[in-house]
Amino acid sequence: MAINQLFNFNLGGALILLDNQYYYVLIALLVPLSFLIWPAVKGATRERVPWYDLVLFAAGVAIAIYFAVRGRDIIDGGWEYYIPDDEPVVEWAAYALWLLLLEALRRAGGLVIMLIVAVFSIYPLFAEFAPGPLSSASVSLIDTAAYHILSRESLLGIPMRAFAGLVIGFLVFGAALQHTGAGEFFINFAFALFGHVRGGAAKVAIFASGLLGSMSGSVITNVLTTGAMTIPAMKRTGFRPAFSGGVESCASTGGVLMPPVMGATAFVMATFLNLPYIEIAAAAAIPSLLYYFGLFMQIDAYAARRGMTGIPREELPKLGETFKRGWYYIAVFALLIWLLAFLKQEALAPFYATAMLLVINQILPYRRWSWADAKRFMTAVGRLFAEIAALLAGVGLIVGALSSTGVTGTMANDLLYLAGENPMVLLLMGAATSFILGLGMTVTACYIFLAVLLAPALIEVGLHPLGVHLFIMYWGMLSFITPPVALGAFAAASLAGSSPMRTGFEAMRLGSIIYVIPFFFVLNPALILAGDWFDIVEVIVSAAIGVVLIAAALQGYLVGIGSLAANPVLRWPISIGLIVAGICFAAPGGQYLGFSNLQFGLAGLLLLVPTAAIAWFANRGVRRMEA
Repeated sequence: MAINQLFNFNLGGALILLDNQYYYVLIALLVPLSFLIWPAVKGATRERVPWYDLVLFAAGVAIAIYFAVRGRDIIDGGWEYYIPDDEPVVEWAAYALWLLLLEALRRAGGLVIMLIVAVFSIYPLFAEFAPGPLSSASVSLIDTAAYHILSRESLLGIPMRAFAGLVIGFLVFGAALQHTGAGEFFINFAFALFGHVRGGAAKVAIFASGLLGSMSGSVITNVLTTGAMTIPAMKRTGFRPAFSGGVESCASTGGVLMPPVMGATAFVMATFLNLPYIEIAAAAAIPSLLYYFGLFMQIDAYAARRGMTGIPREELPKLGETFKRGWYYIAVFALLIWLLAFLKQEALAPFYATAMLLVINQILPYRRWSWADAKRFMTAVGRLFAEIAALLAGVGLIVGALSSTGVTGTMANDLLYLAGENPMVLLLMGAATSFILGLGMTVTACYIFLAVLLAPALIEVGLHPLGVHLFIMYWGMLSFITPPVALGAFAAASLAGSSPMRTGFEAMRLGSIIYVIPFFFVLNPALILAGDWFDIVEVIVSAAIGVVLIAAALQGYLVGIGSLAANPVLRWPISIGLIVAGICFAAPGGQYLGFSNLQFGLAGLLLLVPTAAIAWFANRGVRRMEA
């Protein structure tokens, strides 16, 4: 259906669908699968599908197809605002699909997100009783159901439009990469490149998890896939279990922020902002690279301070042999980027890349699929589609509820009033809200909710729109490495055999750069490639220096100087000096902080020179004593 619609095949003129008909058909094909895949009671074993789930499945398919058939009538009659009295079937079908969507969401996403969506979806019925900024005129039940199910602002809103137009192709591409062995290639390639250097096993985790997370879009999947190989290797070369788990969870979390294939949230963002996806990916590139650079430097400092070595070369895959068996994965990525960046075929690019990948995979003898492999691929894709479609369809109800009552228009003004129109206060409010919502909602749900309510206020005070939306996305991700939830760290702890909370705090320290990077790029859009090239290069170089200094302070080792703990008395003053100097180098100059990039850089240099000198003399004194 996606290929037919996106490539305008129309099956020879036999299947020409309006957009809303296409969305309803996708819902019919995918959302009811939730009733077949996941049992009604979590954790229950399923040897066969019970009759009541078959009934729910059939009802979901039938109702969605019914709306697809009536798609032109819905548009021509304006039924999203008023269902005619002589169309009772439409009314009751809307109620039924509303309830079926909530149950499908519960099974695919869990009880917490279902309850959140359910409360917001019925909010229009009681809007006049809501407190403060959420207060509005109430909407009747039939009008609420019509708006949710029939309009292009709720069920068929931005989340579903992003899924139908962009997400499907990239999900197929990511699944094809995983099922043709790209994960094994990237891990072996990383081991061949970095396995022999100091801290090599942890550096492999960064490289491999960044690539794999980019195509899987799931932090937990990334941890369990790459962590099964990298965590034992880290422990074998001397890394503590909790540190090993922290490295893997941080690397896997960053993978979802890494272009060219990011998670579903990035595609929703492209639809929200009405921007080409390649612009979202390009803007996300520098912040994600800075994050991984900070991880890399911390691991290097950690290993250097403890005199750790890499894995012996004879135990590592050979680079030439590894590249020979997997060169076409890199070629496929190159094709994808070329189609996205130069031909602007963002909706079609992943389908072409997938076709190229599968053809080459069947020609070469290394990972050729059998019919059983093809069946496993289709099953995995179907399961992934069902989960994502149910989540996005459900989250669309939140957008619809806020839109139908009109509170989205007044919320920005209320937030500006509360913050006194101060950008920093608004950003701190946004960061806290994003993080709290990220504890109980998926990243995509958290992002969509705040993109509707918070982003307009931040943009109103003059912040860059794309920077604002990326800021919300980043802070929604941080719950994966921040206790008490820290799902990514807890998953890594199970592989590392370490305490989940201790692993979470290790991840929090290792990933500390990611807590400040969103503030940097939202306050100075040069970090997301907005501005002239001189400013962009200046800000990137300065930020990289700052990341090096902060990483050195956190791990107690500065390249070119040595250990910062050579003199125990001076350890903390040196570390604090480096952190402050690093923040000065990395901090974005501009109107919001009152200083230019040059002024921040000079302040950092004035702090760095004496601090580094003290550390150098302390190390020199220790070496003299040892001599």
